[in-house]
Amino acid sequence: MQRRDLMLGVAAAALAAPRLARAADPKSVLRFSPQADLASIDPIQSNAYVTRNHAAMVYDTLFGVDDEYRPLPQMLEGFVVSDNKLEWVLTLRDGLSFQDGKKVTPQDVVASLNRWGQRDTYARTLFAQVESLTPSSDKAVRFQLKKPFRLLPDVLGKPAPQLPVIMQERHAATPITDQVPEVVGSGPFRFLASERVPGARAVYERWDGYRPRQGAASFWAGGKAAHVDRVEWHTIPDAATAAAALQSGEIDWWEQPPGDFIDLLKRNRNINVEVMDTAGLMCVMRFNHLHPPFDNPAIRRAVLGAINQADFMTAVAGTDATMWKDKIGFFQPDSPMANDVGMAALTGPRDLDKARAALKEAGYKGERVVLAAPADFPVLNAMSEVAGDIFRKLGMNLDYQSLDWATVSQKLNSRAPLEQGGWSINCNYAAGFGCRTPAAHSYLRGAGDAALFGWPRSPRIEELREAWIASDDEAEQKRICREIQQQAFEDIPYIPLGLFYQTTAYRKSLSGVLKGMPLFHNLRKQA
Repeated sequence: MQRRDLMLGVAAAALAAPRLARAADPKSVLRFSPQADLASIDPIQSNAYVTRNHAAMVYDTLFGVDDEYRPLPQMLEGFVVSDNKLEWVLTLRDGLSFQDGKKVTPQDVVASLNRWGQRDTYARTLFAQVESLTPSSDKAVRFQLKKPFRLLPDVLGKPAPQLPVIMQERHAATPITDQVPEVVGSGPFRFLASERVPGARAVYERWDGYRPRQGAASFWAGGKAAHVDRVEWHTIPDAATAAAALQSGEIDWWEQPPGDFIDLLKRNRNINVEVMDTAGLMCVMRFNHLHPPFDNPAIRRAVLGAINQADFMTAVAGTDATMWKDKIGFFQPDSPMANDVGMAALTGPRDLDKARAALKEAGYKGERVVLAAPADFPVLNAMSEVAGDIFRKLGMNLDYQSLDWATVSQKLNSRAPLEQGGWSINCNYAAGFGCRTPAAHSYLRGAGDAALFGWPRSPRIEELREAWIASDDEAEQKRICREIQQQAFEDIPYIPLGLFYQTTAYRKSLSGVLKGMPLFHNLRKQA
C-alpha cells in the first residue's frame, strides 16, 4: 500500500475518534490548529514562526507591509525625513493604548526597539547606523543616523521573526536572555494566559479597546479590525486527528495540512484549501558553525554533492511539482535578486561516492553529529528524515534526536558543545518574502555571534550585504547578489533545500482570510 493511501485511510478512520471537548458557544469562537505548539510568548526572544503569529494578534508595529511588500505606516500617523536623510521623526497615531488601559508612549517605542535591536539580525544593521533614538515629543520619536539608511520603514515593518512589536517600557526592559513575564499588547486581541495549556491550547479574545487604522486590511498593513470574539489555538500533532476535526467542524482552520491530506480535504464541499503565501517557504539545512565537524567549510561543501532538493520537497509537499520548486539558490526564486551563480553544486549529478571522498579529503574523522528533529512539526520532521538518511549514507556518525518542537527551539539557541547538549544540524524554513533581498534574509548572514542560530562567519558576505543596502540602483544590486551567492557557495551559511507552497485549509464558514501568514484580524465566522 502506498503511503498516501495508508494516510487517507487513517484519516477516514479518525472521523470516529473522540471529539475535542468544547462548551456551548455564546460568542463567535474561531478554533485554529497551528503548525506547532506555542513554546514562547516573547517575539523578541524567539524566532519561531508560531511565536510571530501569536505576536501579530496581540501587539502592533510602527509599519506594516501590504500584499505587494510595501512598508506602510501602521501605528504611525506619519513620518518626516530630513533633507540629508540623517533624521527620521516618526509620529504615533492618536488613540493608541495598551490592553491595561495605559497610553502608548514614545518611551515605550524607544525601549521596545532598543530591545529588538539587540536580538534581530536585520535590526542590528539599522542600529549600527543609529546615533540616537529618543522621544521628540509626547507622541513622536526621532532617529538620528550616522549615515542614511533607506530601508528604515522596511526593517520596522518586517513581518518575519523577530517581529518589531511595540510593548510597554516595563516589559521591554526584560533582558533578551529572558522571556517577558506577561503579554500586554496594543493589538486587536488579548492573550488569556490563565487559559494557556502548554502543549495543547492558547486562547485569545477580542480587545474592544483597539482602534484599527482606517482602510482595508492588506497582509500586515491597513485596518486590523477583529470580528470574532474569541480565538482558540488547539495543538493537534496527529495529522489524521486534525483532518477529522476540520471535517467535522470541531476546528475551523488547520494551518499546515500535510500533502497526504490535501485531496481528502478538497473533496469536502465545506472546506477551502488554498495557498495563502504565494512567496512560498524557503527550506534550509542549517549547520552549527561553532563546533566540529561543521566549523570546517570544506566539510559543509562536501555535503552539497549528496543533496537532491527534489527529495526534500517531495517529502514535504508531495509529488505535485506545482507545489514546490527545486534547483533554487540562496534567494527567493521570483525575486529580481535570484540568479544562477554556482548552481552546479546543487543541480549537477548527485554522487554519494564522490561526496564521501570529499568528506574524507576535507578532514572528517567520524565526529558525532547531532541532528535535532521536531517530531511534532510535520514539515520540519519530513525534511529531517530525508537529511538523516543522507548523513547515514555518507557514513557520518549521526545522532538523530527526535524531540518535540519546544525542546528543539530551546536547543537551537544553545551554543554549547555536543557533550553539553548542543546540536550540529537542523532543517528549517524561512518565509520566502523575507528571502527576496540580502537585507532581510536572516539565514544569509555571516555575522558570527550576531547571526541567526548556527552563527556562520563570512566577512565577505557581510561586506557585500552592506554594499547592497547602500545602493539604490537595481542593476548594481543584482550584480552584488550574484557575488553574494558565489560567496555563499564557498562559505555555506546553510544549504538551500528548495521552496514549497504551504496549503492551508479552513471551513467555508470563515471569510476575510488574508494573504500571507496566519492573521486573525479581518476574519468573520458565520454561525
